Amino acid sequence: MRGSVDIAVVGGGVIGLSCAYELACRGWRVGVWDRGALGQEASWAGAGIIPPGQVDKAALPWERLRAIGAARFPSLAEELRELTGIDIGYRRCGGIEFLEAEEAAEVTALWSAEGIAFERWEPEECWRREAGVIPPDGMTAWYLPGMAQVRNPWLMRGLIAACERRQVELHPQEEVVGLAGSPPRAQGVLLADGSVQAVERILLAAGAWTDGVLKHLGSVGAGIHPVRGQIVLVRFAPPLSHRILIVGKRYIVPRGDGHYLVGSTEEPEAGFTKANTAGAVAELLDFATRLLPPLHQAELVKCWSGLRPGSRDGWPIIGPLPGWENVWMAAGHFRAGVQLSPGTARLIAEVWSGQTPCVPLEAVGWHRPFPSGPRAFRS
Repeated sequence: MRGSVDIAVVGGGVIGLSCAYELACRGWRVGVWDRGALGQEASWAGAGIIPPGQVDKAALPWERLRAIGAARFPSLAEELRELTGIDIGYRRCGGIEFLEAEEAAEVTALWSAEGIAFERWEPEECWRREAGVIPPDGMTAWYLPGMAQVRNPWLMRGLIAACERRQVELHPQEEVVGLAGSPPRAQGVLLADGSVQAVERILLAAGAWTDGVLKHLGSVGAGIHPVRGQIVLVRFAPPLSHRILIVGKRYIVPRGDGHYLVGSTEEPEAGFTKANTAGAVAELLDFATRLLPPLHQAELVKCWSGLRPGSRDGWPIIGPLPGWENVWMAAGHFRAGVQLSPGTARLIAEVWSGQTPCVPLEAVGWHRPFPSGPRAFRS
């Protein structure tokens, strides 16, 4: 039986690595195991949108985790730069949400209640501030100066390097296939090569593959499933829009160097198939060129897709696995993995360190009530 670590994190995406880093910073000895390469699935593929938030005024648990992320990312970016020399591309660039008339009152009321700064822009203001942008018919434009972004691949490189600096053991290409011990306490994790890693605690953070891990462990499924999202990257010089543009679940994210991410689709029917499709790419380009017509002349650079971890209600499950005291899961973050990652890491580290959690566990765990009502942000 292997030794040397206190905590085994199963899954090397943004949730698993963020939790590993936070726990290691608090003095835990941590190891991360992943069936594939670290940080190469949905965490790498996303657009890195960081919505604004006010921690003390966020009404729902998930909105509070999102607000914790908004507050943490500026210092996290500097922390990772100082520790590793890696820039994660954090920029507070601002964003414009285009809302249907019937939803605008509801959504902006949520922003107001949380103390999020925003202002309505008339079409003329959009044209003046963001040359080339044509607001969709029947929609109003709302400017959010606190919206920010990170570059997902850079963030993943930064987290991997930071974990290494904090002596986290990283085990890519090593699959966890079971637990050692029996309920209510696991003694360790069983690896595909037949060895056992002895640990005190286990965190399952395997993204879209979490239910497969649960099956290996003999547990019931949590309803975590893959939802393919396709993204297109284009380049246009000189740069056009400087702010993130969001219409429902689609967006254009300007990287500041003439590159624009255009996303994204939601395709649960695709299962674990990651291929791009001509139809989806065409739809995304049509959306982008309608909203920002100069992109008709943009260079098509590449396209890719990722498998987001969907859940039964679109929100993650964070907490102990039923029947186990020391086996937890943090999965199902869907479209919000990056923005919820600092809050998820803080929550788990606080509970395991004996501190008061930043959100009530019963509100986010396996048996939590399904959230109801509108969301402040959807991208």
